[in-house]
Amino acid sequence: MARRALITGASSGLGAEYARQVAAQGGDLVLVARDESALASLATDIRGQYGVDVEPMVADLLDADGLSRVVDRVSDADRPIGLLINNAGFGLPLAFESNDIEDESRHLRLHVDVPMRLTHAALRAMLPHSGGRIINVASVAAFIPRSTYGACKGWLVSFSRWANGRYASRGVTVTAVCPGFTHTNFHERMGLPPGEEGVAAWMWLDAERVVRESLRDAARGKAVSVPSKRYAALVALTRLVPPSLAAKVGESGR
Repeated sequence: MARRALITGASSGLGAEYARQVAAQGGDLVLVARDESALASLATDIRGQYGVDVEPMVADLLDADGLSRVVDRVSDADRPIGLLINNAGFGLPLAFESNDIEDESRHLRLHVDVPMRLTHAALRAMLPHSGGRIINVASVAAFIPRSTYGACKGWLVSFSRWANGRYASRGVTVTAVCPGFTHTNFHERMGLPPGEEGVAAWMWLDAERVVRESLRDAARGKAVSVPSKRYAALVALTRLVPPSLAAKVGESGR
Protein backbone atom coordinates (compact mmCIF):
# COMPACT_ATOMS: atom_id res chain seq x y z
CA MET A 1 0.00 0.00 0.00
CA ALA A 2 1.20 3.49 -0.85
CA ARG A 3 2.43 5.36 2.21
CA ARG A 4 0.00 8.30 1.77
CA ALA A 5 -3.30 8.44 -0.09
CA LEU A 6 -5.35 11.48 -1.06
CA ILE A 7 -9.07 10.77 -1.39
CA THR A 8 -11.65 13.22 -2.72
CA GLY A 9 -15.28 13.02 -1.63
CA ALA A 10 -13.90 11.36 1.49
CA SER A 11 -16.45 12.35 4.13
CA SER A 12 -19.01 9.62 3.36
CA GLY A 13 -19.94 6.73 1.08
CA LEU A 14 -17.24 5.06 -0.98
CA GLY A 15 -14.75 7.80 -0.08
CA ALA A 16 -15.01 7.05 3.65
CA GLU A 17 -14.78 3.31 2.97
CA TYR A 18 -11.64 3.83 0.87
CA ALA A 19 -10.20 5.85 3.77
CA ARG A 20 -10.86 3.07 6.26
CA GLN A 21 -9.47 0.28 4.09
CA VAL A 22 -6.34 2.22 3.12
CA ALA A 23 -5.76 3.07 6.79
CA ALA A 24 -6.26 -0.59 7.75
CA GLN A 25 -3.33 -1.40 5.45
CA GLY A 26 -1.15 1.21 7.17
CA GLY A 27 -1.55 4.10 4.73
CA ASP A 28 -1.60 7.71 5.91
CA LEU A 29 -4.43 9.84 4.53
CA VAL A 30 -5.31 13.23 3.11
CA LEU A 31 -9.10 13.43 3.17
CA VAL A 32 -10.77 16.01 0.92
CA ALA A 33 -14.41 17.06 1.19
CA ARG A 34 -16.62 20.09 1.76
CA ASP A 35 -18.15 18.96 5.07
CA GLU A 36 -15.72 20.06 7.77
CA SER A 37 -17.51 18.41 10.69
CA ALA A 38 -17.90 15.08 8.90
CA LEU A 39 -14.22 15.14 7.90
CA ALA A 40 -13.10 15.92 11.44
CA SER A 41 -15.24 13.10 12.85
CA LEU A 42 -13.93 10.58 10.32
CA ALA A 43 -10.33 11.67 10.87
CA THR A 44 -10.63 11.25 14.63
CA ASP A 45 -12.21 7.82 14.23
CA ILE A 46 -9.55 6.57 11.82
CA ARG A 47 -6.65 7.91 13.87
CA GLY A 48 -8.00 6.19 16.95
CA GLN A 49 -8.71 2.88 15.24
CA TYR A 50 -5.69 2.52 12.95
CA GLY A 51 -3.02 4.84 14.35
CA VAL A 52 -2.20 6.44 10.99
CA ASP A 53 -1.71 10.11 10.18
CA VAL A 54 -4.88 11.75 8.83
CA GLU A 55 -4.90 15.22 7.27
CA PRO A 56 -8.43 16.60 6.76
CA MET A 57 -8.60 19.10 3.91
CA VAL A 58 -11.81 21.08 3.57
CA ALA A 59 -12.22 22.13 -0.07
CA ASP A 60 -14.96 22.61 -2.64
CA LEU A 61 -13.55 21.12 -5.84
CA LEU A 62 -15.94 23.23 -7.93
CA ASP A 63 -14.42 26.37 -6.47
CA ALA A 64 -11.26 27.54 -8.27
CA ASP A 65 -9.39 28.24 -5.05
CA GLY A 66 -10.45 24.95 -3.47
CA LEU A 67 -9.36 22.94 -6.50
CA SER A 68 -6.07 24.85 -6.71
CA ARG A 69 -5.26 24.00 -3.09
CA VAL A 70 -5.89 20.31 -3.68
CA VAL A 71 -3.80 20.33 -6.88
CA ASP A 72 -0.98 21.96 -4.89
CA ARG A 73 -1.28 19.29 -2.20
CA VAL A 74 -1.07 16.49 -4.77
CA SER A 75 1.98 18.22 -6.27
CA ASP A 76 3.81 18.71 -2.94
CA ALA A 77 7.16 16.91 -3.31
CA ASP A 78 7.93 17.26 0.40
CA ARG A 79 4.77 15.34 1.38
CA PRO A 80 4.30 12.99 -1.58
CA ILE A 81 1.04 11.28 -2.44
CA GLY A 82 1.49 7.65 -3.45
CA LEU A 83 -2.18 6.90 -4.13
CA LEU A 84 -4.74 9.33 -5.56
CA ILE A 85 -8.40 8.33 -5.41
CA ASN A 86 -10.66 10.59 -7.48
CA ASN A 87 -14.00 9.76 -5.88
CA ALA A 88 -15.93 13.05 -5.54
CA GLY A 89 -19.16 13.21 -7.48
CA PHE A 90 -22.91 13.68 -7.46
CA GLY A 91 -25.87 12.56 -9.51
CA LEU A 92 -28.67 14.33 -11.36
CA PRO A 93 -32.10 13.17 -12.56
CA LEU A 94 -31.99 11.35 -15.90
CA ALA A 95 -34.27 13.87 -17.63
CA PHE A 96 -31.52 16.04 -19.09
CA GLU A 97 -34.00 18.39 -20.79
CA SER A 98 -35.54 19.25 -17.41
CA ASN A 99 -32.32 19.73 -15.47
CA ASP A 100 -30.83 23.15 -14.81
CA ILE A 101 -28.03 23.54 -17.34
CA GLU A 102 -25.73 25.10 -14.73
CA ASP A 103 -26.18 22.00 -12.58
CA GLU A 104 -25.24 19.92 -15.62
CA SER A 105 -22.16 22.08 -16.16
CA ARG A 106 -21.04 21.60 -12.53
CA HIS A 107 -21.71 17.87 -12.89
CA LEU A 108 -19.46 17.73 -15.96
CA ARG A 109 -16.67 19.68 -14.26
CA LEU A 110 -16.66 17.54 -11.13
CA HIS A 111 -16.70 14.23 -13.01
CA VAL A 112 -14.32 15.12 -15.85
CA ASP A 113 -12.34 18.33 -15.39
CA VAL A 114 -11.50 17.82 -11.70
CA PRO A 115 -10.15 14.24 -11.97
CA MET A 116 -8.29 15.22 -15.14
CA ARG A 117 -6.51 18.06 -13.34
CA LEU A 118 -5.74 16.00 -10.24
CA THR A 119 -4.50 13.08 -12.36
CA HIS A 120 -2.26 15.46 -14.28
CA ALA A 121 -0.80 16.81 -11.03
CA ALA A 122 -0.33 13.30 -9.63
CA LEU A 123 1.43 12.03 -12.75
CA ARG A 124 3.86 14.94 -12.71
CA ALA A 125 4.66 14.18 -9.06
CA MET A 126 4.76 10.37 -9.33
CA LEU A 127 6.57 9.73 -12.62
CA PRO A 128 9.97 11.12 -11.53
CA HIS A 129 9.91 8.52 -8.72
CA SER A 130 8.63 5.72 -10.99
CA GLY A 131 5.89 4.81 -8.56
CA GLY A 132 2.29 5.57 -7.73
CA ARG A 133 -1.32 4.57 -8.24
CA ILE A 134 -4.33 6.56 -9.40
CA ILE A 135 -7.90 5.32 -8.97
CA ASN A 136 -10.70 7.07 -10.83
CA VAL A 137 -14.11 6.08 -9.49
CA ALA A 138 -16.35 5.69 -12.54
CA SER A 139 -19.46 3.49 -12.84
CA VAL A 140 -21.00 0.67 -14.84
CA ALA A 141 -23.03 3.53 -16.31
CA ALA A 142 -19.93 4.13 -18.44
CA PHE A 143 -20.99 1.09 -20.50
CA ILE A 144 -24.74 1.71 -20.48
CA PRO A 145 -26.29 4.90 -21.93
CA ARG A 146 -27.48 6.83 -18.87
CA SER A 147 -27.84 10.54 -19.56
CA THR A 148 -24.84 12.78 -18.86
CA TYR A 149 -23.76 10.68 -15.87
CA GLY A 150 -22.96 7.73 -18.14
CA ALA A 151 -21.27 10.07 -20.63
CA CYS A 152 -18.99 11.53 -17.93
CA LYS A 153 -18.10 8.11 -16.58
CA GLY A 154 -17.48 6.82 -20.10
CA TRP A 155 -14.89 9.57 -20.56
CA LEU A 156 -13.26 8.63 -17.26
CA VAL A 157 -12.99 4.96 -18.26
CA SER A 158 -11.54 5.78 -21.68
CA PHE A 159 -9.06 8.24 -20.18
CA SER A 160 -7.98 5.77 -17.48
CA ARG A 161 -7.47 2.96 -20.00
CA TRP A 162 -5.26 5.19 -22.10
CA ALA A 163 -3.33 6.56 -19.12
CA ASN A 164 -2.68 3.10 -17.69
CA GLY A 165 -1.35 1.90 -21.03
CA ARG A 166 0.79 5.00 -21.32
CA TYR A 167 2.27 5.20 -17.81
CA ALA A 168 2.19 1.71 -16.23
CA SER A 169 5.55 0.87 -17.80
CA ARG A 170 6.95 3.94 -16.03
CA GLY A 171 5.69 2.78 -12.64
CA VAL A 172 2.37 4.64 -12.33
CA THR A 173 -0.87 2.72 -12.82
CA VAL A 174 -4.30 4.24 -13.48
CA THR A 175 -7.46 2.26 -12.73
CA ALA A 176 -11.07 3.16 -13.49
CA VAL A 177 -13.36 1.57 -10.89
CA CYS A 178 -16.85 0.83 -12.21
CA PRO A 179 -19.27 -0.12 -9.43
CA GLY A 180 -22.89 -0.92 -9.96
CA PHE A 181 -25.59 0.23 -7.54
CA THR A 182 -23.88 0.42 -4.14
CA HIS A 183 -25.32 0.97 -0.67
CA THR A 184 -24.08 4.47 0.25
CA ASN A 185 -25.80 7.83 0.79
CA PHE A 186 -25.27 8.76 -2.90
CA HIS A 187 -28.91 8.18 -3.85
CA GLU A 188 -30.23 9.82 -0.68
CA ARG A 189 -28.39 13.02 -1.65
CA MET A 190 -30.43 12.96 -4.87
CA GLY A 191 -33.59 12.98 -2.74
CA LEU A 192 -34.27 9.25 -3.05
CA PRO A 193 -34.97 7.60 0.33
CA PRO A 194 -33.70 4.01 0.84
CA GLY A 195 -35.91 1.53 -0.97
CA GLU A 196 -37.26 4.08 -3.44
CA GLU A 197 -34.56 3.95 -6.10
CA GLY A 198 -36.47 1.53 -8.33
CA VAL A 199 -33.62 -1.01 -8.39
CA ALA A 200 -33.96 -4.75 -7.74
CA ALA A 201 -32.40 -5.98 -4.49
CA TRP A 202 -30.00 -8.38 -6.26
CA MET A 203 -28.35 -5.46 -8.07
CA TRP A 204 -27.09 -3.80 -4.89
CA LEU A 205 -23.50 -4.13 -3.67
CA ASP A 206 -21.91 -3.32 -0.33
CA ALA A 207 -19.37 -0.48 -0.25
CA GLU A 208 -16.88 -2.66 1.64
CA ARG A 209 -16.82 -5.20 -1.19
CA VAL A 210 -16.57 -2.58 -3.93
CA VAL A 211 -13.59 -0.92 -2.27
CA ARG A 212 -11.84 -4.18 -1.35
CA GLU A 213 -12.06 -5.59 -4.88
CA SER A 214 -11.09 -2.31 -6.54
CA LEU A 215 -8.01 -1.84 -4.35
CA ARG A 216 -6.97 -5.38 -5.22
CA ASP A 217 -7.42 -4.72 -8.94
CA ALA A 218 -5.50 -1.44 -8.70
CA ALA A 219 -2.63 -3.23 -6.94
CA ARG A 220 -2.56 -5.66 -9.87
CA GLY A 221 -2.34 -2.78 -12.32
CA LYS A 222 -5.70 -3.33 -14.01
CA ALA A 223 -6.93 -0.47 -16.17
CA VAL A 224 -10.61 -1.17 -15.42
CA SER A 225 -12.08 -2.75 -12.30
CA VAL A 226 -15.70 -3.93 -12.26
CA PRO A 227 -16.41 -5.19 -8.73
CA SER A 228 -18.55 -8.37 -8.50
CA LYS A 229 -19.05 -11.09 -11.09
CA ARG A 230 -22.66 -10.09 -11.68
CA TYR A 231 -21.69 -6.63 -12.90
CA ALA A 232 -18.69 -7.93 -14.84
CA ALA A 233 -21.14 -10.18 -16.71
CA LEU A 234 -23.54 -7.27 -17.25
CA VAL A 235 -20.75 -5.14 -18.71
CA ALA A 236 -19.75 -7.98 -21.04
CA LEU A 237 -23.38 -8.32 -22.14
CA THR A 238 -23.61 -4.63 -23.07
CA ARG A 239 -21.20 -5.29 -25.94
CA LEU A 240 -23.74 -7.66 -27.50
CA VAL A 241 -27.09 -5.90 -27.10
CA PRO A 242 -28.43 -3.27 -29.54
CA PRO A 243 -27.90 0.37 -28.49
CA SER A 244 -31.67 0.93 -28.19
CA LEU A 245 -31.99 -1.92 -25.67
CA ALA A 246 -28.93 -0.72 -23.75
CA ALA A 247 -30.54 2.72 -23.47
CA LYS A 248 -33.69 1.18 -21.99
CA VAL A 249 -31.60 -0.74 -19.45
CA GLY A 250 -29.93 2.56 -18.54
CA GLU A 251 -33.32 3.99 -17.59
CA SER A 252 -33.67 1.53 -14.69
CA GLY A 253 -33.18 3.10 -11.30
CA ARG A 254 -33.22 6.85 -10.78
